[in-house]
Parts: sequence; C-alpha cells; structure tokens
Amino acid sequence: MTAQPLLVFDFDGVIVDGMAEYWWSAWMAAQRLNAEPQGLGSDAVPQGFRRLRPWVHHGWEMVLLAAEMPQLDPERWVVDYATEQDMALQRRGWSASLLQEALDQTRQQAVSSDRAAWLGLHQPFPGLVDRLQAFQEEGVDWAVLTTKTAAFTAELLESLGLRPWRLDGREAGPKPEVLLRLQRERVLAGFVEDRRATLETVRDTDGLQSLPCWLASWGYLKPSDREDLPRGIQLIDQDRLATPLAQWP
Repeated sequence: MTAQPLLVFDFDGVIVDGMAEYWWSAWMAAQRLNAEPQGLGSDAVPQGFRRLRPWVHHGWEMVLLAAEMPQLDPERWVVDYATEQDMALQRRGWSASLLQEALDQTRQQAVSSDRAAWLGLHQPFPGLVDRLQAFQEEGVDWAVLTTKTAAFTAELLESLGLRPWRLDGREAGPKPEVLLRLQRERVLAGFVEDRRATLETVRDTDGLQSLPCWLASWGYLKPSDREDLPRGIQLIDQDRLATPLAQWP
C-alpha cells in the first residue's frame, strides 16, 4: 500500500455541472419511449427539472421526470418523491431497467454521432479542473467514484484534460463497497460528494466510520441538506476546496 493519500470525488454535481446534458438526454430518451414531453424542447432546462434534480439518485429517474414534466407538480414531488415516482412508473407501465436502457442508448448514440456536441453539454464547475490538477503538487492522488457509467465518465474526463488515479463507475457497485475496496489499496484522505444521503450511508458502513466526508456546497443539494449535518460530514465550499488538503475542516 502506497503512503500517498487518495482523495475520492463524486463526478456529477461535484466536478461537472451536467444539467444541460441531463435534460437533453432525458428528453431524447423519453422520445425513444414515445413519450415526448409536449410543449418542451431539448435545449431549455425546465425549472421543475432543475428543482427536482437533487432528489435523483439514478439516471433513469431523469427520463421519467422528463416524460412527466408537462403535467408534473414539483411541490407534490418534493413532499413525497418516492411515492410520486412509483405512481408515475405504474401509470406508464415502465421499469427502471427500461428507462436506464433508453438513457444509455441515447447517450451512446450522441457520443458516436457528434461527440463534441455531447461533451459540450457538460461544464466543469469553476476552478475544479485547476484544483484537481494541482493536487499532485501536494502529494495527493485523486480518484472518481460515480453512478454514471465509467465509459461516459472517461469521455468527459478526457475532454477536460483530467486523469484520475482511478475511475469507478456504476458498474463497480455501490459507493460504500467501492470505498472499502479502495481503502484496502490506499490511504483514503476523504470523499467529496454532493448527495447527503450517500455520505450518511458511507459513514454508517462498517469500516468507513472514520472516513472524512465532505458535502459539496456547489452541487445539487436539497434545501435541507446543509442543516444539522451528522458528525463526520462537513460542508465544503469552493474557497475551502482551493486551500491545501491539510487545511480542510
């Protein structure tokens, strides 16, 4: 095991702002399923979609949101996202696997037909590329752990000139399991993620209770995510991110 510490980053909502790509791909995937969101185009991201993005955990959920968007009431979904989601799936006769397949096919076709245009739908958060590239000067390696597929993530990282020590995508399994495997190989300096529930699950996992966890304040957060954070999870903003790792909270 190398002594050089490894800092692990989530991808969507931490390194890259993919809101434009989320909507475009979800809208196109909904078309594949003959559920084109009436009255909505693929370019302008609806406010309801932006608002509900923090509740999304898996890519397929965005396809469902896109299909439902013309008649969706964000207030009801915010109150009980899981119930509204289940009701929409049952009403349409859709499954998570069907929606994920449509989304993956949409992205694969976009990458193969016009890679530059698809990559252009993603924008790194300000300062993130330079900050990640600077970690090497501090003697810190960094890795990416994401629920996006590894192939898509690799495409995006390459387009940004970023080369993590390791990339684990959706295929690698749940994030806590991946972190446990990484911990057997490297000294983990921490995990930066914008989904509070994921960080709470990580901290509740045997063997990861002492892993420093940081909630990215610039990511896709619910209004309540910043409040009363449990022990071991701290909010980090981009100013703090820019400081040496040793000065993080």
